[in-house]
Amino acid sequence: MALARLNSAEEWMARWGDGRKPAVVTIGNFDGIHRGHREILRRVTEQARQKGQLAAVLTLFPHPLKILRPSEAPALLMTIAQRLAAFEAVGIDAALVLPFHLELSKVSPEDFVRRYLVETMRASKVLVGENFRFGHRQGGNVQALENYGRQWGFEVESVKSLTVDGTVASSSAIREALRDGRMADAQLMLGRPFALEGEIQTGTGQGRKLVVPTLNLKTEQEMLPKRGVYATETSVGGKMHGSVTNVGTRPTFDGSRVTIETHLLDFGENCTSGKMKIRFLTRLRDERKFASAEELREQVLKDIESAQEFHRQQ
Repeated sequence: MALARLNSAEEWMARWGDGRKPAVVTIGNFDGIHRGHREILRRVTEQARQKGQLAAVLTLFPHPLKILRPSEAPALLMTIAQRLAAFEAVGIDAALVLPFHLELSKVSPEDFVRRYLVETMRASKVLVGENFRFGHRQGGNVQALENYGRQWGFEVESVKSLTVDGTVASSSAIREALRDGRMADAQLMLGRPFALEGEIQTGTGQGRKLVVPTLNLKTEQEMLPKRGVYATETSVGGKMHGSVTNVGTRPTFDGSRVTIETHLLDFGENCTSGKMKIRFLTRLRDERKFASAEELREQVLKDIESAQEFHRQQ
């Protein structure tokens, strides 16, 4: 069945009714849905199916730091819509997406468990990462959750963090890899290439006229890779194309706004709208300012050759 998104305890109870099934639940932000996240989600869906119960996620939106300490809030890897789509893809039945605000931040760990896990979701089992914290000032941890489970009759399973080449797979580590342009490291933790998706946006036309034709991506995702040029794959119209993509401000043309421009290696049509998704495979070079559009064009042609060679070797 399609994933049910509920935004409050009241919506959850109205959707599932007084006779609602218990749920196998996981709690977290799940930004990026990396390999560690997917292992937890896999266990949730598997155990829920075995029990004949709901497979459920409890998550908060927006990220708590955006409300509590905005200057420290991370740039998110995925939008909430992308995360919900990923939940559905792995078989999660329902997501309780609690709007995060100051009042919710003051709820004690005990009240949070009682109100949402016990009274609302009727959790039979809760799976969380080993470093899970919750409640006012993050006062609750896995041990506290286990104590509440004994009190209210649900099991708790702590899932060990996944380590990839000596690095714990985490949303923070993936962001750091993207900031450094380390696309292979990000891909190892994600289990897939990092991708940006959104809508094709009409550009200034300078690229098509002076350099090579490009498609401009407008995305709501906050986390972008380090500025520079990348060998990529781009999906347009449901088809995947080899591509080369620039993330940056177009300094040769005295740009100031960050743009995402991709040139498709085997595609000559002039698209001005529609969905587009870019998968970042490897970094080719830094973005830099050239003395002229012609000099830039010469470099872009070299970038295209580099991207074509990369794709031939895959």
